[in-house]
Amino acid sequence: MSLHPRRHRLATQWPTIIWLVVVWVLLWGDLSFGNVLAGTVVAVLVTGLLRMTPIDFHGRLHPWGLVVLVTRFVWDLLHASVEVSWVALRPRHTPRGAVIGVQLRSHSDLYLTMTAELCSLVPGSLVVEAHRLTGMLYLHVLDVEQTGGVERARQNVLDQEERVLRAFASDAELREAGLEPHPRRAARRAEVRA
Repeated sequence: MSLHPRRHRLATQWPTIIWLVVVWVLLWGDLSFGNVLAGTVVAVLVTGLLRMTPIDFHGRLHPWGLVVLVTRFVWDLLHASVEVSWVALRPRHTPRGAVIGVQLRSHSDLYLTMTAELCSLVPGSLVVEAHRLTGMLYLHVLDVEQTGGVERARQNVLDQEERVLRAFASDAELREAGLEPHPRRAARRAEVRA
């Protein structure tokens, strides 16, 4: 017996529903039964009545990769905040900004969006355009000289994408992006063979 299309969509949207309930509770700032219930009703209405493009997620959560992603993101936030403050406070220094293009390795809309958002949230860089068909991100970098040059700025974006992939992508998606699924295991195997 197959489900009605609307019920099927609700059944497959449960991560979105949970996320919307969490956002609802955080916005209201009150963790109570009534608030969670109201958030659930709103989340079900939003996901059931509004047509949203489904996002294909074929990966899985890698806890260690997520820890690395979050830790490095927090470090990048702090480090970039200090750098942007220094650029703003330095007398007689004109920052040399640039718009750079970075070709991402993955062609997943989800990973492209996550990488773009994380890059935009770090002070000193802002995604100005993202081509979803080609996987190309265009970013404005506040001071290219301070970040180590254009190539270093590109490498920072690719490193961010790799951390996103290592936190959420499947082994097949990692291989498709040209990354070794388990770099530590691969290094150990290479040592054993040598």
